[in-house]
Amino acid sequence: MTALLKIEGISKRFRGLLAVDKVSFEVPQGGIHAVIGPNGAGKTTLFNMIAGVHAPDGGAITFAGERIDGLPPNQVCQRGIGRTFQIVRPFPALSVEDNVIVGALMHRRDVTAARAHAHEVMRRLDLYDKRAQRAASMTLPDRKRLEVARALATDPKLLLLDEVMAGLRPTETDRIVSILRDLNRDTGLTILLIEHVMRAVMALAQQIVVLHHGANIAEGAPTDVVRDKAVIDSYLGAEAV
Repeated sequence: MTALLKIEGISKRFRGLLAVDKVSFEVPQGGIHAVIGPNGAGKTTLFNMIAGVHAPDGGAITFAGERIDGLPPNQVCQRGIGRTFQIVRPFPALSVEDNVIVGALMHRRDVTAARAHAHEVMRRLDLYDKRAQRAASMTLPDRKRLEVARALATDPKLLLLDEVMAGLRPTETDRIVSILRDLNRDTGLTILLIEHVMRAVMALAQQIVVLHHGANIAEGAPTDVVRDKAVIDSYLGAEAV
């Protein structure tokens, strides 16, 4: 399969801390990949470099055949990369609908067209019936889905999901897994997710990349990665096998 996203030896240092250390991997068009690892492994820093928040100190990031490392976040989003954030922060005073419309306006100047697209996205995320609700009054599971909806409204080719299932009950996790699987199947959306909830990772991911101390220590199919000794020792623990 053709690589939509190609990460080639990227590194990022914050003063004396090497947060990401020459990480390389590819995400194929239409694939679902996961990045896992302990806290402090460099996962969110990796996402921030892909999304344009930080420029890599070395290496290259190629998206849809073009270099994007060093571009600002708005240009990265315009090229087709949407992302969620680990700490969900919708516009609290706005309605669910208006939060999603903000994302839809990225590629639509006409508010009517943006609203129609927002309605389509909200239906996919089971939020349409709550479209008039203020974001500040939503439950955590609903806010998590709103975070995905806002990113999805920007029409991404690649969706970066940063721990969207953290803090959810198993039934709520399964609901988001089902939504993401349907999105991937129905639209061909490529997904790269950071996730600690291995229930979700094993259900969704076709390939897993494991980071530890900023470096890629394992990569492969989920069933192989979870049996890798380095991954067990550094992250999963023997009880997970």
